[in-house]
Amino acid sequence: MIGQTVSHYRILEKLGGGGMGVVYKAQDVKLDRFVALKFLSPHLDTSAAEKQRFINEAKAASALDHNNICTIYEVGETDDGQIFIAMAYYEGETLQKKVSSNQLSVSSAIDFAMQIAQGLAKAHEHGITHRDIKPANVIITKDGVAKILDFGLAKLSGQSRLTKSGATLGTVAYMSPEQAQGAEVDHRTDIWSLGVVLYEMLTGQLPFSGEYEMAMMYSLVNTDPKPVRSLRSEVSVGLEQIINKALAKKPEERYQQINELLADLKSPTQKSESKKPFLTRKLAVGKRWYLYAGLVVLILGVVLAGIFLRPQSAEAIDSIAVLPLENMTGDPNQEYFVDGMTEALIANLAKINSLRVISRTSVMQYKKTRKPLPDIAKELNVKAIVEGSVLRANGRVRITAQLIDAPKDRHLWANSYDRDFRDVLALQSEVTTAIVHEIQVKLTPQEQQGLTNALQVNPEVYQTYLKGRYFLNKRTEEGLKKSIEYFQNAIEKDPGFALAFAGIAEAYALLGAPNYAVLKPWEAQQKGEAAALKALEIDDTIAEAHTSLGYLKFLFEWDWFGAEREFQRAIELNPNYATAHQRYALYLKNLGRFDEALIEIKRT
Repeated sequence: MIGQTVSHYRILEKLGGGGMGVVYKAQDVKLDRFVALKFLSPHLDTSAAEKQRFINEAKAASALDHNNICTIYEVGETDDGQIFIAMAYYEGETLQKKVSSNQLSVSSAIDFAMQIAQGLAKAHEHGITHRDIKPANVIITKDGVAKILDFGLAKLSGQSRLTKSGATLGTVAYMSPEQAQGAEVDHRTDIWSLGVVLYEMLTGQLPFSGEYEMAMMYSLVNTDPKPVRSLRSEVSVGLEQIINKALAKKPEERYQQINELLADLKSPTQKSESKKPFLTRKLAVGKRWYLYAGLVVLILGVVLAGIFLRPQSAEAIDSIAVLPLENMTGDPNQEYFVDGMTEALIANLAKINSLRVISRTSVMQYKKTRKPLPDIAKELNVKAIVEGSVLRANGRVRITAQLIDAPKDRHLWANSYDRDFRDVLALQSEVTTAIVHEIQVKLTPQEQQGLTNALQVNPEVYQTYLKGRYFLNKRTEEGLKKSIEYFQNAIEKDPGFALAFAGIAEAYALLGAPNYAVLKPWEAQQKGEAAALKALEIDDTIAEAHTSLGYLKFLFEWDWFGAEREFQRAIELNPNYATAHQRYALYLKNLGRFDEALIEIKRT
């Protein structure tokens, strides 16, 4: 069919095929856009039931308008009677390919599962059960958005079956026990299937296996899967419990609504308790004293816990590392942006005096590593780790983050935040505030104000600034010079953007420093100091600008008092800014104040 024109679609290439149909990439010659055309498989096109199911797919999906569900444009028919569905074409790859690469992080798996759950919630809200959720039916776009495909087996609420009684529909490995046995199913079969998908994303293998179809059916009906944590140790106990509940054999023991599963995925440590049939039966016959007794026990438990457990509470989290956030866009050219989000989150947390925050330089070594989190925490000597991902698409930014109690390897908190690009600074502050709240760090009024005072930013200016930071952090002559170009470009677009001036000051300070010596000292001093002073004129709270100014005064002016004043001010503003401590240590060493220098370099 390649090269043919069907209706107003010119077929370009074959994308794939399955039991229900064959999919082609085509160009809509009317609207000049790419689409995906799905044709009913030739060996099925004579079956009225299969044609009806094919049309049912289009009806089911087109009734849903959701970001995580594939958009259906129309149902058409060729001149020779072949039925086809025209749907949106997405650049990306199936979740199956991502799973087979065995490189999905825990945070990515949670993020994709949450997106699938959000799409299913929309379907269930409209009385539609998908019945064939599997990685091959989910495409991950280049922007990192999960799209549910293939509603060919979808069942509408109240609809009669399209197959004979006892027949099974779907892919066996992802079927619920009731689906495998040909029994009537409802939305809880999708919850089971999503549990299987999440298990597979985390472990790289299916929870139930068999050498042939009937053996696999027996396995999923009668056996229990291997514990997730036995296959991947960094998975938390809470997340494992979520999967176990989704994979409960009896539908009534699973999550009853997909939104319950979604809520637990957002906070993996808070697993939902299934209803107790015993208590339900007793209440049903009027013996409510069970409830009263339970309330009394609960109240007593709370009181006793307050009396006896408070002195033995868990050790406070006073040290943290933010691992490099994962680029969910799938575009390597967006690495500068994702690294910038990581650096910004570190910088925000670093402003808290009572919290020890590992610097960007130390955490970047763990980018794209699969090392167990407890090992990383031990190497960095921290009690908690933040990991997550960044997705930037259609003028919006989403950060998915989770907080892990590293020594105990358990999740404390997880959530996703989505904002317009203009509000990216507020987004960074929101994530930081949530983390601070979870680890129960006390903030001074000044620290609280610093986290909440986030202004809007021009997207183009901020993007240019982040590119400057990206090249600045390369710490090469070429990178430093290129960073200045980007910072100056940002200033041309917004002369009041203080951070860009601070970036220029840092670049000149390094270019003139002895270990680079690219510029003559007087040139580096004049240009760097002018940029630092301009940054501080706009915003006196930028620790980086104070640090660069102090370094320039120390190296090139020998202004000892002025340099120390700037270093101390920088550390006051950002107690965890390693560069400020390092340069202050060099300053103290050169003045012969060795004991003080040793304290600062150890802190660095």
